[in-house]
Amino acid sequence: MYFVALATDYDGTLAEDGRVAEETIAALHSFRQSGRKLILVTGRELPDLKRVFPHLDLFDAAVVENGAVLVDPATGEEIPLGDAAPLLFVEELRRRRVAPLSVGRSIVATWEPNERVVLDTIRELGLELQIVFNKGAVMVLPAGINKASGLAAALARLRLSPLNVVGIGDAENDHAFLRSCGCAVAVANALPMVKADAEIVTNTPRGAGVVETIRHILDDDLAATIPRIGRQTVAIARDLEGKPIRLHPQCGGMLIAGISGGGKSTAATGLMENIVERGFQLCVVDPEGDYANVEGALVLGDAKSAPRLTEIIELLSKPEQSAVLNLLALDIAEKPPFLSELLPALAQLRVETARPHWLMIDEAHHLLPSGWSGAPLVLPQEFAAYVLITVEPEHISAAALQSIDYVLALGGGADRVVASFCEVVGERAPPPFGQSIGRGQALFWSRSSEELRLVSTIRPRHEQQRHSRKYAEGELGEDKSFYFRGPESALNLRAQNLALFLQIAEGIDDRTWLHHLRVGDYSRWLRDKINDRELADEVATTENDQNLTPSESRNRVKRAIESRYTGSA
Repeated sequence: MYFVALATDYDGTLAEDGRVAEETIAALHSFRQSGRKLILVTGRELPDLKRVFPHLDLFDAAVVENGAVLVDPATGEEIPLGDAAPLLFVEELRRRRVAPLSVGRSIVATWEPNERVVLDTIRELGLELQIVFNKGAVMVLPAGINKASGLAAALARLRLSPLNVVGIGDAENDHAFLRSCGCAVAVANALPMVKADAEIVTNTPRGAGVVETIRHILDDDLAATIPRIGRQTVAIARDLEGKPIRLHPQCGGMLIAGISGGGKSTAATGLMENIVERGFQLCVVDPEGDYANVEGALVLGDAKSAPRLTEIIELLSKPEQSAVLNLLALDIAEKPPFLSELLPALAQLRVETARPHWLMIDEAHHLLPSGWSGAPLVLPQEFAAYVLITVEPEHISAAALQSIDYVLALGGGADRVVASFCEVVGERAPPPFGQSIGRGQALFWSRSSEELRLVSTIRPRHEQQRHSRKYAEGELGEDKSFYFRGPESALNLRAQNLALFLQIAEGIDDRTWLHHLRVGDYSRWLRDKINDRELADEVATTENDQNLTPSESRNRVKRAIESRYTGSA
């Protein structure tokens, strides 16, 4: 399930004339029994609410006084979220015979047409207070306090994301909290402006509208509505006219594939930035340390120690926190077992919280290899939105690819990537696109529509700096390592990462250093094996400068590498 909580207003929404119908109470029970949470968000004061509504224990949290007080119905704990009502202000309203007048822990409430007197009193006393209207009610609260801020406090306590909450209301003071929810619903009797802002308007009013909404959530999790909600989508590419192509977390899986150096990491980083920026929680499984600098994500693990499952789940239990799981410390053979332990735990967390919203698995051919018989057992059925990143789809478990609905194929051979995916999953491949794919472009294929089109990938806001610990400290394969051999090939000193490269470079004799420098071996390695063209070009400038001494050229190469790869510093 994606929508794991319902936040509802009381008067005019849940209740009619202050009372809640038995059918509505029964629907609330059914909602709770589905494993979901209920949150009440009302302008009423707690004593008054308890007097008219004896079923408060149905709710996991209650926000009263229009956001000023948070209540835990299970324990009775009351948590003030705003300052107490100023005594001088209350006394002055009473002196001016404002009636009726109700005073809560923070809220001061009356009715129209008393708003003029209230406003004049606030101005004359120089107080920082705000007036909120609610169908004739006039509520005075501390600045910054409203139903949205109160709901945010409740969700923080329940460790839920607002994206996974359906909000339902009817009046002016419901605007703020409805806009903060993942889906806004207005009951049929709601004010026109509330209806205009809502994604769903019920056919029936008040409590019957709440019942109607609960039935839709329990039936299909609002599957027909969620793709239309802009804040629930992420731009994964742009068409040739520049319009974003958006997917939502219930869209199904996506594959990003293409040749090495074809732009997969750049496209993936742009997607990661968009996911985090939109308020979604992201979990990245990063086998080679490529994504250490994703804004808004905390990296767990490094080249010496793998992340622990307990710390991963504890971190992801915070809805605002995304995570990058660096697996550099694990050998290739250890990575599938790590995933087999991780995915069931993430699936359980997602059953409870619908998070993490997006799961991205880099180097998926290592973590979900085609020959791994355990892959079907650990793949999370609850993850609609997972993204696999690889060079060649045929090297990924067929069971993993069966849940993929979209393919983003980059670089030369993009047609072959799409065809290879289709062969693995048993689909008919589209005709070859037949055009060259430029840098920053990709072929986008939808499995359901069978449409193949050319798109532009999303570039990261800040071009990814190559601070990858995979290259700085990790264990590069023999085919990607640098070998200091010297002019007569008398040596065979292997540098399996940049840190070792710099260490060996400082210790070898000048003759060996200059031999590789003069024939351009250093820039060639950086370009072809490290896939860093900019660094290779910078080092090539040093290689071509015949006036530099061996010491000067060493220092220049060292500074160039250390300025881009913090792990080697």
